[in-house]
Amino acid sequence: MGITKSEIFTDAQNELATIAKVIGHPARVAILQVLLEKKSCICGDLVNEIGLAQPTISQHLRELKNVGLIKGDIEGTRVCYCIDVDKWQEVQHLLMQFFNRKPTDISCC
Repeated sequence: MGITKSEIFTDAQNELATIAKVIGHPARVAILQVLLEKKSCICGDLVNEIGLAQPTISQHLRELKNVGLIKGDIEGTRVCYCIDVDKWQEVQHLLMQFFNRKPTDISCC
C-alpha cells in the first residue's frame, strides 16, 4: 500500500485516526484504564499493574504522551504520569461526534 496522503483529509479526520491508532493497542488501553482508576499520578507502579517489562511500558507511555492523552512530570529518575483531562475531554468529544452519526437506512447488501 502507498503512503497515506494525510493532507487530503481534514484535521479532525487525521486526529481521530491518530488517536484510534494509539489506543488500538491493548497495553495502552490497560495503561489508560489504570490511570483513570487511580485518579492520580502514577509513579513507577505501572509495571506491577500491567505486567509488562519497564522498557515496554515506557514505549507505550511515550506513544500516549505524544498524542497528548497523558502528561508526565520528571523528578530526578522518577517519572509520574496521569491523564491530561483537557485532551481526554477533547478526544471524548471527537469520538462522540463520530459515533453519534447515524447511518442512513440503506439496503445495499
